[in-house]
Amino acid sequence: MDLSVACYACGREGALADGPRCPCGEPVWLDTDPTDFEWPTTGERSLWRYRELLPDVDPAGLAAGAGGTPLVRAPRLDDSVGATVHVKFEGANPTGTFKDRGSAVGVAAAERAGYDAVGTVSHGNMARSMAAHAASAGLDCLVLVPADIPRARLGLIARHDPTILRVDGDYGRLYEESVRVDREQAVAFVNSDTPLRVAGQKTTGLEIAESFAPDGPDAVVLPVSSGGHASGIWKAFREVRAAGLLDDPPRLYFVQAAACAPIAEAWDRGDDAVTAVEGGETVAYSIANADPPSGNRVLAAARQTDGAVLAVDDDAILAARRALAERAGLFVESACATALAGANRLAERGAFAPSDDVVLVATGTGYTERDLDAPTVDAETVPLADLETAVAARLG
Repeated sequence: MDLSVACYACGREGALADGPRCPCGEPVWLDTDPTDFEWPTTGERSLWRYRELLPDVDPAGLAAGAGGTPLVRAPRLDDSVGATVHVKFEGANPTGTFKDRGSAVGVAAAERAGYDAVGTVSHGNMARSMAAHAASAGLDCLVLVPADIPRARLGLIARHDPTILRVDGDYGRLYEESVRVDREQAVAFVNSDTPLRVAGQKTTGLEIAESFAPDGPDAVVLPVSSGGHASGIWKAFREVRAAGLLDDPPRLYFVQAAACAPIAEAWDRGDDAVTAVEGGETVAYSIANADPPSGNRVLAAARQTDGAVLAVDDDAILAARRALAERAGLFVESACATALAGANRLAERGAFAPSDDVVLVATGTGYTERDLDAPTVDAETVPLADLETAVAARLG
């Protein structure tokens, strides 16, 4: 599939086949021309409603059902946030997480391009999502996880019968190693911030924008880990503005857990680049990314929309999770609750006016955090240096 990409930082253009990074070192995204785009007046309610802004693929099975999630008005959260609160509930996706948006586009594109296998580097929601979408499409799925992953989590990932490899070595290097394996072994890796995943995940932002059309919300608050979803939502509002459908994009606020907050720490220092940290334990383990590959892109998104990046502690996260369940009827995983915790902190700083429409992005349901019936499984452990050989042996 001949798709063009562009770098948000330096503007350099290239081809998808060149890889997910620009020579300047920053991640690229699909180059899209939204000039003639208009909001659809009829059609499906899935993410494919925005086909004009997506790769030309033919989604089937699970991919056809991703997106189209509800925007829930949550009036009982208004007082704590000091604004009119809406929650974009991504738990309504097929596997209960926003990751389905990127998996749907990435797997459909891989199938169109003739790949027999897809892969991802993940030890949580993205691994489950990719395995499910690959199973639906009839493709093999390779999941690379850290060697010390709990067996219970392996059981959740194994539900859809992917090939799982536990990799012994620096987990942070797996992103780069997977890109090399992609090229050498013909496995289409759809990692956290790769162009096809970001293309799918930007539809969260497109749905939010359309829900408020013709104006738009005043602010969007969401958890951030690798920066892929954050980048996608930023790109969505850039496209909507370029199409002439929105004059003033919302302020984008990104929230991390204080125990592992490299992007927030860079923001507080006023830096343009994120430095990796030694992350600590947190209840928001799904977003505890000590070396986020799109961290710099998140900083740019926050600055260019007059937003911010901030961190919240575990007590605030757990309190927000209870509030979402008890006041909005939404049970989310702990990482998702950082959005409300962050909004509460922003309210204390006077970030919102009472008339503001503020959207909290709840990235996934909490009902999948514990599956008591999940099988107990193990997986082969391989040294990072032998990854390519192991992949060839398992998928060759």
